Amino acid sequence: MEFDPSNTYIPTTDFNEGNEELLPIFNVERVQLQFSRPSDFVAAQVANNAIVLAFTTGRILRIDLENAGEIEDLDLPKKPTEIGVIRRMFLDPTASHLIISTTFGENFYLHSQSKQPKNLSRLKGVSIESIAWNPSQPTASTREILLGTSDGNVYETYIEPSPEFYRREEKYVKGIYKAPEGPIVGIWTDTLSTRPYVRRVLLAMPTKLLHFVGKASQPSNEGSGSIFAKILDGETPVVHESEASSPEGPSQLAISPEPQGSLPTETSIPNRNYAWLSSQGVFHGELLSDPDSDNLGNRLFAESKFFANSQLPPAIGPSGRPRASQEPAVSAILSPWHIIQLVQGRIVISNRLDDSIVLDQNVLEPGQSALGLFADLTKNTFWLVTSDELFEISANDENRDIWRIMLKAQKFDAASQFAKTPAEKDAVATASGDFLVNKKQYLEAATVYGRSTKPFEQVALTFIDNDEQDALRKYLLIKLSILKKSSTMQRMMVAAWLIELYMAKLNILDDTIITRAELAEGMNTAESKDQLSLIRQEFQDFVSKYKADLDVKTTYEVISSHGREEELLHFATVVDDYSYVLQYWVQRDRWQESLAVLKKQTNPNNFYKYSSVLMVNVPVELVDILMRQSNLDPLRLIPALLNYNKLANVPLNQNQAIRYLNFVINQLQSTNPSIHNTLISIYAAAPTKDETALLSYLRAQTFAQEQSYDADFALRLCIQHQRVQSCVHIYTSMSQYRRAVDLALKHDEIELASSVADRCDGNPALRKKLWLAIAKEVIKKTSGIKAAIEFLKRCELLRIEDLIPFFPDFVIIDDFKEEICQALEEYSQHIDSLKQEMDESALTALHIKSDIKSLDQRYTIVEPGERCYICRLPLLARQFFVFPCQHAFHSDCLGKRVVELAGVGEATRIKKVQGEVGRGIYTGKRRERALRELDELVAGACVLCSDMAVKQIDEPFVVSSDNRNEWAL
Repeated sequence: MEFDPSNTYIPTTDFNEGNEELLPIFNVERVQLQFSRPSDFVAAQVANNAIVLAFTTGRILRIDLENAGEIEDLDLPKKPTEIGVIRRMFLDPTASHLIISTTFGENFYLHSQSKQPKNLSRLKGVSIESIAWNPSQPTASTREILLGTSDGNVYETYIEPSPEFYRREEKYVKGIYKAPEGPIVGIWTDTLSTRPYVRRVLLAMPTKLLHFVGKASQPSNEGSGSIFAKILDGETPVVHESEASSPEGPSQLAISPEPQGSLPTETSIPNRNYAWLSSQGVFHGELLSDPDSDNLGNRLFAESKFFANSQLPPAIGPSGRPRASQEPAVSAILSPWHIIQLVQGRIVISNRLDDSIVLDQNVLEPGQSALGLFADLTKNTFWLVTSDELFEISANDENRDIWRIMLKAQKFDAASQFAKTPAEKDAVATASGDFLVNKKQYLEAATVYGRSTKPFEQVALTFIDNDEQDALRKYLLIKLSILKKSSTMQRMMVAAWLIELYMAKLNILDDTIITRAELAEGMNTAESKDQLSLIRQEFQDFVSKYKADLDVKTTYEVISSHGREEELLHFATVVDDYSYVLQYWVQRDRWQESLAVLKKQTNPNNFYKYSSVLMVNVPVELVDILMRQSNLDPLRLIPALLNYNKLANVPLNQNQAIRYLNFVINQLQSTNPSIHNTLISIYAAAPTKDETALLSYLRAQTFAQEQSYDADFALRLCIQHQRVQSCVHIYTSMSQYRRAVDLALKHDEIELASSVADRCDGNPALRKKLWLAIAKEVIKKTSGIKAAIEFLKRCELLRIEDLIPFFPDFVIIDDFKEEICQALEEYSQHIDSLKQEMDESALTALHIKSDIKSLDQRYTIVEPGERCYICRLPLLARQFFVFPCQHAFHSDCLGKRVVELAGVGEATRIKKVQGEVGRGIYTGKRRERALRELDELVAGACVLCSDMAVKQIDEPFVVSSDNRNEWAL
C-alpha cells in the first residue's frame, strides 16, 4: 500500500540551519508480517518491544521485536466454540504478564516464562474492559492490579503463576467499586508517596472521569488482602463529566510513555500525561503528583485542556470536498508531546501543547476495520493494528518544535531546555531577556542576556539607563565567562569595567553603613553589612578566577582611586605581587601583617629588600622566617644583620644576627669567609668583656677540616677590641707560638701563656724557649722565689741552671739550695745510669764476638738417601747446600732456582760470577773470594722458607710443564 506524502503536514521554521528539507515529525509505515495468517486479528497489545496478536481461532502470536522478530506461537487450552472468541488482551509494561478475555466471559493468564495459558476461575463471567497494572512493574507476579469491567465494576486481584496444577493463579479477587453508570473503559493507578503509601486511581467511563487519592492499606503479608478498597470505597472522587458525550460512543483512557533518555531532563517533564477520549473529543492534561491531597484532582482537571472533534481536520468525501459532519475518533493514544487519534481511517496527530496538527494521513482502505491504536509505554513506540495488517507510527525528532511552542507561551525555561541549535537557544534567550526587562526583573534578565547574542552595547545601555548596576555587573560576569580566550582585549576591557563596578558597589554599601541610612531597597544597616560581606567575597572570587584577564597597572589605579585598601591588598596578593603588599604594610609600620605576607612567598628579592627594616623591628620573627627559606643568599642579608647589630642593645645570647649566622654556619654548613668574618666582627665588637662565645666559635673552627674565617682579619679585630684570649688562640692556630706567649705575658696572662707553651710538644727546643720566657716573667713578678720555682716545675724541660740567670743579684742561694742539691743528685744519678749502659754495651759486644767464632764450627747430619728438594735426586750425588731449616739442595739446582726468583740485577750478578768461576779466570785468593761471593749470593737464604718463598705467593701450584696426572685425586 502506497501513501500520499502530500497529506503530511510539515511545519515551517525560520531556524532550519542550511535550509535543508526537514523530515515529517511522524511517519506511518506498514509492517511486513513474516508469518502465515490463518484468520483475522481480533485483539492486540504492545509492550516492551513485544507485540501480541490474537486470532479468531484462539491462536496467540508473541513477536519479539528486539530479537529480530522472533515469534512465539501459543493456543488457548480450549476451542473458541467452548470459551468464545478472544475479545481483549491486556499486556503489562514489562511484557511479563498477559491477561486474555473472551466473549463468553472466560479469562486466561499467561506468564512470559510459561507456554500454556491458565484459566482464571475466580474471574469467570467477568468481562474485562481495562486493567491498571501495579506501578512497581513486578515480573514474578502481577502484585495488586485493578480490573475495570463492562458492567461498571472494579475488581482488585493478585495473580502469581504457580507450577501446581490445582492451585489457582489468583490469590484473591475482590470487588471494590461499582461505577454509577457505563463500563470502565480505562483505569490507571500510580504512587504519589511511598511513606505513607498514597496512591492515585483514575477511572474513565464514556461520560465521566473520576480521580481518587488516598492511603492504600498495608496487609501483613503480600497478596493477603486488598490495598485499593480503602481508597475507592472510603474516598470521595473528583469527577469530570462530559454531559454531551454519548454513553454509546467511543471512549478510552491513554497514558503517555515513560520519559526516555533522549527526552529532556526530568525537571522539564516531572509528570506523565493522560488523555480521555470521549465522543466529543479528547480531554487531556498532566498527571500532577503534588500536592498529594484531595485537592489534587480539582487542580488536575482545572489545568487540563479539551481537544474537540471540531478541531480535527475535516475528512475528504468522494467528491474531493470536505464532509459536512465530523465523526469522532475511535481510538487515541499519547506520545510524549502529541495526541495520536484514529479518525475515519485516518491517523491524525496533534500537538497537545498548542493543538496544532502535525500529521493527517489516510491509512485504512474503504471497508477496512481497525482494532485500535496501541502504545509501547516502555519503549516509546506506537502502533495501529487492523483486522489484517500492522502499522508502525514512528516519530522523527518529536520535540524539535517544542521550544517554539514554549517560547510562544512565555515558558522560557522550558523553551531553553528544548532548544537545540545555537540559533534556537539564542532566540529563546533574547526573547526571555526582553520579557524580563519589561517586567523590571533586571537581575534575571542579565542572566538570560548573558547567554544570548543580543548586541553588547544595547544590553549594557539598557541596564545603565535604568540605573541597574547590579544587573550590569552580573551581565558582564556572564559575558566574561563565555568570551573566548583568544579575545584578549575584550576580556581585559570587560574585566576592568567589572573592577570599577565592584568598587562603586562597595563604596555605596560603606556609605550606607556609616550614615546608618536605609537603602532604597528597604534594607537596614545590618542587611547592608551582610551584603557588603557578600559583595567583597564575590569580588575576591572574581579576582582569583580572572586574574589573568586583569591588567595589573590599570587595576591598581582603579582600586586606588576608590581608596579601597583591603581590596587593593587582596588583588596584589592574588597576582603574587608580594613586593607591593610588603611595601604597603612596611610603610605603615604594620610588622605582623608584613611578616604574614613574607611567610607566603619565596621570592628572595623581597627578603633582601625589606630585611633591614624588619630586622630592626621584629628580629626574632624575621629570623624564624629566614631560617625556613632554603633559596636565600646569606651574603645579601649581611648588611641587614650588621645594621641590626649596630642598633640592637641586647646580650649576645639574644642577638638575632648571631643566631642567624650560627644557623647558616652550623646547619647550612656555609664556609664562605664573609659569613664567618661577619660573625667574628659581631662577637669582637660586643660591649661585654666576656670572650666565651668568640672563643667557642674559634675553637670549633680549630676542629674543622678547613678554617673558614680570615685569620688576619680576625686578629686585627681582636687586637682592636682587646680580645686577648681570642688573639692568643688565633696566633696559636697560625703556629706563631712566640707571639702568642708574648701577647699573653704582656697582659699578665701567665696561665694562658703556659697553655700555649705546652702545645709545642713536638718541638722541645721551642717549648723550652717559651717556658724560659714565661720563667723570666714569673720570676720578675713573683715576690717569693720558692713560689716561682714551684710554678716553673710544671715544665720538665727547665733546670735550675736555666733559671739562675733570671734571679736578681741580691738573691741568697739559701732560697733555692734544695733545688740546686736536687739537680746535682739528678745529674749524679744520670751519670751512674750512663756508666751502667756502657758496661752492658761492652758485655753485649763480647757475646757477639763469641757467637761469630762459633759459626765456623756449626754442622748438620745428612742421612743416606736424602734427596734434593728441587730435583728430588739423591743429595750426595754431587755438591750440595744444607740450611739450618734442614732443607737441602744441589748447588746447581739452588743456583738456577735463585736466578729464577731473584731480581734482574741480582740474577745478572749471579750469572756473571758463575761464568767467571767456571772459566777459571781467577786463581788463588781471587778465586776464593769469587767462590765466597757466589756462595753468599746463592746460599744466602733458603728458597723454600725465606723472603723468596713469600714472593711466590701469586704463582700457581701446577704449571703447564708439570704432569697434571700426579695431582689427580
